[in-house]
Parts: sequence; structure tokens; C-alpha cells
Amino acid sequence: MKAVQFREAGRPPEVVEVPEPEPGPGQVLLKVTAAGVCHSDFVVMQSPAELGIGLPLTLGHEGAGTVARLGAGVTGLDVGESVAVYGPWGCGTCPECAQGKENYCRRAAALGIRPPGLGAPGAIAEYLLVDAPRHLVPLGDLDPVKTVSLTDAGLTPYHAIKGALPRLVPGSTAVVIGAGGLGHVGIQLLRALSSARVIALDVSDAKLELAKEVGAHEAVKSDDKAVARVRELTGGFGAQAVFDFVGAPPTTAIATGVASTEADVAIVGIGGGTATVGFGAIAYDASVRSPYWGSRSELVEVLDLARAGAVDVHIETYSIDEAPTAYRRLHDGEISGRAVIVPN
Repeated sequence: MKAVQFREAGRPPEVVEVPEPEPGPGQVLLKVTAAGVCHSDFVVMQSPAELGIGLPLTLGHEGAGTVARLGAGVTGLDVGESVAVYGPWGCGTCPECAQGKENYCRRAAALGIRPPGLGAPGAIAEYLLVDAPRHLVPLGDLDPVKTVSLTDAGLTPYHAIKGALPRLVPGSTAVVIGAGGLGHVGIQLLRALSSARVIALDVSDAKLELAKEVGAHEAVKSDDKAVARVRELTGGFGAQAVFDFVGAPPTTAIATGVASTEADVAIVGIGGGTATVGFGAIAYDASVRSPYWGSRSELVEVLDLARAGAVDVHIETYSIDEAPTAYRRLHDGEISGRAVIVPN
């Protein structure tokens, strides 16, 4: 079968032929219908040895497919059923996993359990082997190509926003930094889940236009005047919730700079930035957190929002042979929304 692999440090991903996997006991083999391309993949490709990730690695941590074969003992799934893959695999037995929070599994690292595409073979291939049926969520009548990105680009902002909802009362303001793959979904989620005024920040005029298109009330250039502009728009007080989907040093400084007293600041992006906190460095009683992905039940909730028409991911589609082009365009900032690979 064809797969898109990162094979050597310093080189782009390649389309290669690899053996089709066979499901063992308790496993499920999917025929992949769609797989997402994400900035997180570049973090893996920049430092695989530091992350303890072996090469070659089939990429793709956003996946959807139809059930092709069931391993011995698997029940509750039918061959041909359309499903989405819950990506942050855990041990399944620790207290966090028992709550469906496998994104915060306390044993995954020690046991060598890694998400598909971020250590385990990923979804940008014709077939994907899933370790357990609990990591599959029925898609029903949802279009897998249009919704596959919700497994990360929807779940991650949803988890971050859900934790800040107590701050987002009527009259409040939410700031979204980065209106790309995650941010443009985050804006829609904020509009669906709260009555907050949404201010979007980005360096790209095209992405600011996208932010307005999907529901942002204001769109502000993310530059050295951004903090002053957000303060001006909020009467000098700042935002009650801030979501930094970039996470680079300039944006984390903006995130803390626009936070109001008792604000919730979520640094979601993995751009290498850190937030400075302490007396005088940030507004009184503001909280800064670094959320990661989301729980299995939250993925179900995100897909239900999609069924209700509350969220719509802007996508560009590519064949599996065009996957290297998709990665190049993503690296160069040329993707509007999310890139999706359609392998079969």
C-alpha cells in the first residue's frame, strides 16, 4: 500500500510502498477515507531523536476511515462502518483514561504508547491499524473528508475553550491568536458555545479575512501594536479569555499582554514560546495553562456540533501522491484552513 513517511532528518516526507498491516487480537484495520495534515508534524520532523521517535514514520494524526477488518475478539463494530480516529492513545486503565482523558494518560510515556502519526504509524496511508476499538468514534452520515480535521483541529480548540467557558459570560471578550487551521475552528466554537465578543489576530490578511468570514467580530493584525489595539477595543480592560493557537514567543507575549484581571489564557500552539507570569508581568489573578488535545467524550461532542452545523472546517484536498505538496504549502503558509489527504 502507499503511505506518506518521514524517513530522514532534513528531508521532506515521501510517498512510499509499505506492507498492508494485519489486525491482531483486539485491533481494527481501517481503509483510510481521509487524513489531515498538521503543523505538529513539523515538530516531529524537526526533532525525532529528541522526541524518541523512530524512523521511518508514517505521518497523519488526524484520521477517518471505514472498517476493513476486525481482529479477534473485537465487537461493537461492523465492516464498512465509517469512523473517526481518536488520536491521543493511552493505556486505557489509569484514572485519567478511565475518564476518557487519554490525552492526559499518566502511563503512556512509560509504556511507549504514542499517537498515530506522532510515533505510531499514522493515517496518511491507504490503511491504518488502530490498536483498540475504543479509539474509534462513529461518523454516521458525516462526510469524513470535511470532518476528519475535527479529530485535532476541532477537538484541541474545543477542549481549550470548554475550560474557559465560565469566563465567557455575556459582555465578555475572547481573543483568538492565529486564524489558521485550529484558530478558524476555534472562532466558530466560541460563537457556538458562548456570547463572547471574538477578536481574531493574525499576521496574514487572508487569514484575517477568513476569521471574519467564520464569525470573528473584529480582526486585528498580530504585530507590535496588537496589544494596544485589543486594549482599545475592550475599553482598556483586556480579554477574559485568550487562546494562542500559534505559541511562538511573539504571540505568547501578546496573549499575556491582552489578558484581563482573572482571565484564562490558553497557550495551545507549539511554536516554542513561553508565557511570563508573576506579579506585575500579567494581570492580577490571570491563569495560564497549556492544554493538550482533548478527551474521547469531547470528540463525540465536537462531532455532534458538526452534525448541528455549528462548525465547518475550511479544507483543501490532495491525493496521497500530492501529500508532499500539501506539506510544502502548509510550511509556506499557503493553506487556507486545513489540508486533507484522500488516499483511496
